[in-house]
Amino acid sequence: MALNSFFGSLWNKDTAELSEVMRSLIFSKGPALHSSRYLIHHQSSSIVEDEHDPFSLVADELSLLGNKLRAMVVAEVPKLASAAEYFFKMGVEGKRFRPTVLLLMSTALNLPIHEAPPPIEIGGTLTTDVRLRQQRIAEITEMIHVASLLHDDVLDDADTRRGIGSLNFVMGNKLAVLAGDFLLSRACVALASLKNTEVVSLLAKVVEHLVTGETMQMTTTSDQRCSMEYYMQKTYYKTASLISNSCKAIAILAGQTAEVAMLAFEYGKNLGLAFQLIDDVLDFTGTSASLGKGSLSDIRHGIVTAPILFAMEEFPQLRAIVDEGFENPANVDLALEYLGKSRGIQRTRELAVEHANLAAAAIDSLPENDDEDVRKSRKALIDLTHRVITRTK
Repeated sequence: MALNSFFGSLWNKDTAELSEVMRSLIFSKGPALHSSRYLIHHQSSSIVEDEHDPFSLVADELSLLGNKLRAMVVAEVPKLASAAEYFFKMGVEGKRFRPTVLLLMSTALNLPIHEAPPPIEIGGTLTTDVRLRQQRIAEITEMIHVASLLHDDVLDDADTRRGIGSLNFVMGNKLAVLAGDFLLSRACVALASLKNTEVVSLLAKVVEHLVTGETMQMTTTSDQRCSMEYYMQKTYYKTASLISNSCKAIAILAGQTAEVAMLAFEYGKNLGLAFQLIDDVLDFTGTSASLGKGSLSDIRHGIVTAPILFAMEEFPQLRAIVDEGFENPANVDLALEYLGKSRGIQRTRELAVEHANLAAAAIDSLPENDDEDVRKSRKALIDLTHRVITRTK
């Protein structure tokens, strides 16, 4: 696929027009972005009103989800069982960011539907309960996410993850790869139980995107490494595709319209892109302790991210250093020196804010609803866009 057709191939004409409307709202000098009481500023990245903690709104469901995940990754072979549950054990589950988004989206889309979904089997019982089906999407998404982490750590030869030793470092590469494969297989079984071909297709495409994105990162040409368009395409595949398509699956399982499903997709896509852009910033500004991984890990692995790409626009001589590679520590120091003199960090943050605003605008464009729980969940989803761009780890 030609790079310049990437965004055109992802969204149809209606979606492109929607994005254009959102952008005009963001950069207009008129009223605030949202018609609700939220206000996200392009410069200050501040949000007015923080009434509900997003994670606490779904805390009970997250606890149940954790228990279900631990039950779903049980394996007959003890060594495989230990490996598969490594990042699902209590205390190292992570923030459960993706399940939180999906559970909040489930409530945010609690709108009237025209046709009840067909029954599915969960836990040996047939059910038409929409919420149980949506919870299953959260479980599947988390399994796919953790599987991708296990595989990425092998490819990156990482030795830490979430503040502890990575699975490949503790148990070896072979077992880490097999554990990732096992999680994907369990995710596939759970996905099949939903008996919805559109949702199965969406999540299968996500796995394809994860592989494609990782391959793009490993096999770049010199021009591709220095292209912001290529970087954003790779970032969508590696990070944003999972959350965007999972949000869309939540809407589909609820029987919502194509328009509502696309707004859910837009939220997840832009939230995912903002999340990764801030991750790229923190790789330069964070510490190993706060990030749970080695600071400067990307550049030391030869991965060129947004801050360096923006710095290169200001200092074209940085291109020669990037082309030479970063095996030599002196080149890392030189690149950091150019980055420090540039607006690379600031421009990356600004781009993250732009995508966060687009995510918030998607939520604000959902059909109006006066239900208190729906209102709280939508506010929490908007609050997450703020948390993503202001986080320090």
